[in-house]
Amino acid sequence: MKVKIHTLFQYLLETTDAAPEAIVGFSLSGSPKLGDYLADLNPEQSLDWNNRDFRGLPELRDHVLAQAGLTGICTPADVLITAGAAEANYLAIMQTLQPGDEIVIETPGWPQAEVLAKAIGARITRIERREADGWRLPIDQIADVVNDRTKMIFLTNPNNPTGDLLSSDEIAELVRIADPVGAWLLIDEVYAGLEWDGPRAPSVAGMYQRGITTGSVSKALGLQGLRTGWMICPDPQMIMDAVILRENSSEIMNIMGEVIAEIALRPDRFGAAMHKARAEGRANLAQMNAWVEAQDGLSWISPRAGLIGLARLPDGIDSDLFARTLLADPYRTFLLPGSAYDQPNHIRLGVGGGAAVNLQDGLERVAKALQNWDHQPC
Repeated sequence: MKVKIHTLFQYLLETTDAAPEAIVGFSLSGSPKLGDYLADLNPEQSLDWNNRDFRGLPELRDHVLAQAGLTGICTPADVLITAGAAEANYLAIMQTLQPGDEIVIETPGWPQAEVLAKAIGARITRIERREADGWRLPIDQIADVVNDRTKMIFLTNPNNPTGDLLSSDEIAELVRIADPVGAWLLIDEVYAGLEWDGPRAPSVAGMYQRGITTGSVSKALGLQGLRTGWMICPDPQMIMDAVILRENSSEIMNIMGEVIAEIALRPDRFGAAMHKARAEGRANLAQMNAWVEAQDGLSWISPRAGLIGLARLPDGIDSDLFARTLLADPYRTFLLPGSAYDQPNHIRLGVGGGAAVNLQDGLERVAKALQNWDHQPC
């Protein structure tokens, strides 16, 4: 079947030319500049592929294991470097699911798995995270629906877009649910390392033979433009299947993405970058929490991790209309409507980007739009 556009991406496409003056919803940390890496780059670097390994630079794969806490648990052979976590998810899903297979997904959650499963013709079971429960994942409901036809459970941790955080015990329970039926358990960790409430959870690739951990340098490190991510899985056939599919799509990694990501993940650089990202994220999150508290009728469950969360709009405000109104004069402000995550009474708020995004300016514009809403033309 044809891959169809998701609401989230459709909204982004339709608003690309809006040229907002403010953004309330940055979903990644402040982005470094190329100049930050020039001293460590070799001007004689070939722009051919890495000429060393189809799985990605060996030293980069070592760093990937280290940042995930998997050194000595998984090996570099368990790591495949990909074009972002999105490609890692794509490779795993497309090589695992067949028409009629079942996949369990969370909602709200990252919509990629649902889009691909529909295109494959797989059966989709949605497990609902409820705002009234603090957006917690109801693991007991997953246990109730997993069966011998279940081929994959797809989750995000920290959750995208609510910022909820699974604990080590909860992931272990998910493994106990998946194992008896031989289901793959894929957990996308693009926001791992940005925990505000609790420690970083262990990566499932180190806990389960069919566990798949995906991640990237995009969110916590702000290096989205490198399009560099990874898949970690201790099952050698899964990694080989992903290599084979990638050979027939993107073929090999981009060498500059690999090289710069390797520099960024070196222990000294990585530690400093994460310290900066956490400090800036905490500052913006405190500012956001105070702002939400001051808005009549607006509420949110502050994210326990990551850089985004969902805020409930006052009664009677449609998120799509509100977001499009914000894009126009006099507000000229971008945010993502909750309809992108099947939450039409919500908007997505983000605390990424550091101090450079001038969050206060955007929040003041959103506050003004909320105050003026009763006076909007029908």
